[in-house]
This record gives sequence, C-alpha cells and structure tokens, in this order.
Amino acid sequence: MSHPVRWGILSTANIGRSFMIGVGRSRNSCIQAVASREWTRASEWAREHGIPRAFGSYEELFKSGEVDVIYNPLPNSMHAEWTIKALEAGLPVLCEKPFAANAAEARRMVKTSKRTGMLLAEAFMYRFHPMYDRVLETIQEGAIGEVVSIYSSFTLLLTDRSNIRTSAELAGGALMDVGCYCVNLSRRIAGCEPVRAHAFERRTTVDDTLLGALEFPNGILAQFDCSIEDNGHARAEITGTKGAILIEQPWFPGDTEGHFTLRRGARTEEIATAGANGYHLEAEDFVEAYQMQRPPRWGPEDAVANMAVIDALYKSAQTGASVVVR
Repeated sequence: MSHPVRWGILSTANIGRSFMIGVGRSRNSCIQAVASREWTRASEWAREHGIPRAFGSYEELFKSGEVDVIYNPLPNSMHAEWTIKALEAGLPVLCEKPFAANAAEARRMVKTSKRTGMLLAEAFMYRFHPMYDRVLETIQEGAIGEVVSIYSSFTLLLTDRSNIRTSAELAGGALMDVGCYCVNLSRRIAGCEPVRAHAFERRTTVDDTLLGALEFPNGILAQFDCSIEDNGHARAEITGTKGAILIEQPWFPGDTEGHFTLRRGARTEEIATAGANGYHLEAEDFVEAYQMQRPPRWGPEDAVANMAVIDALYKSAQTGASVVVR
C-alpha cells in the first residue's frame, strides 16, 4: 500500500482525542476524516485537530472512498448498528469498548465481520501495554505460586448527570463504562472464561456503582468494584499461594515506564517495565492486521466473551442470584 492507512472516526467523542494522539505517533497510519451527524460540529472538530476531511453523516464517510479503516467511539448503544453498517460498506472497524450493548449485539457484529470478510476488533487500549506481558510472565514463572484470586477497581466521580454515561437509553452505567476493564483483566489473568457471576449495584438511571464477583473453572476467583459516583481510584492485585502482584496504575500504566510490585512473604520488589501509549499500540496492531491480512492480537470473539460476562453480572444484580455465564 503506497499511502498510510487512513482512519475515519465516527463522532467527535472525547476519547477520539486520545486515539488521535496515539495514531499521531504512527508511521503507517493517519487520521484522514471525522464524521458527525452535524456537519458544523464535524467541520469545527476537524479544523481544531488538523483532520483533512469532515462529513455531516456517517454514511457519507463510508461512501467517500477517502478512508481505509474506521474507529467507532460512538455511544455504547450505537456501537453495533454503525459497526455493522461500516463492515457492510467494506470498511474494517476498531470499535471502542464496551464492544456492544449486550452479547447478542456483539455476536451479530462478529457474524457480519465473517460474512463480509472485514477485520473487526474491540479497542481495549490498556491490555497492549508491555507491563501486562511482564506481569503474565512473572505469574507463569511461578513467582506468586498458583493464582488464587484477582481484585481490580476502576472508579470515577461523574458530576454531570447529563453525560451519556448516565443514560440507560445509550447503554451507560459504571459496569459498561469502567467495569468492563475489570472484567477483561480478570479474564485475561485467569486465562479462561468464568462459569458464574454475581453482582450488587447502586442504581439511579443506571448502575452508578457495581460490585462484581466471578468464578473461573480453574478455581480462580475474581472480584472488582466500579463506579461513576465515588472519589475515583484504580488498583489491581493478583494473589497467589506464594505471593502477590500489586498494580497501582492498571488502566494507564504509563507512557515512559510501567510499574508493578511483587510481594513474597516479607520481601517486596518493585518491577519497572517499558512504557507505551496504549492507544498507539492498539491502532498499530489493527493497522498491521489490516495490511498483512492477519487476525488482530485479540479477535472479536474475545469481545463477545467479555459482553457475555457483563450480561451475566447485570442479570445477577437485577435478580440477586448468581448467574451462569453463557
């Protein structure tokens, strides 16, 4: 391919700015266009960020022939609809987390990807950070013995109740916005899919706070808390029979360096890893997969599995009972 891979962004969502910074570090891709349902907004956003083209509808962008791949950071409730439309228009899609509003939508997205032959992946930027490869290596080397439990948290204080994350209609809520990271991390560390889920929530228009627990078939137990109504904290801890790994910055490990703590008995070791921009690495992986016609590092089936766990957690919170993950 003679030119850099050209990205088209759907919407002027704030997360698009972080994604643009990541792509801006790339040598083999660039942001070519942004589309919004309001042309004026798209035009202003494009001008502000130095994007060559703006479109007043997503369909116009799809038909323009000016982009090669799509980044979809639309509200959660719109992920499936516009990802499917992009795929059917012959455009690969990197869809922002959470992949869809539920697992059924996610499965339709994957089905469309397979039918059209278009590349599809979920944008979970944190998992590309090299710190996690080192964490997993440390576990596999037996440094903490057999993994027993996983704990994670991701919370923030959202004071603006007009924000889309407080809208049930737009599939907002703490679990969808930030708890999905905890679910993803738990699954990755456990190395398999959970069989049961249980959850408790504080709810207004959406789940403002949710506490979840997962049981894995290999005996590992995971618990997490997520919130859009508390002071804000983040942490992850993986506990084993011989020690533990503590991660103080699990979701944004650091551009210049990553860090985690290894504890074994009374001994504590601080381990530094290479730094990275997760948005850059996820974009690079997707572009390379597109150019080389290979699967992305994490395929869309992983996104379906994550949504299935989220579905089970919501069902448990609503019924008060443990739910089998399907």
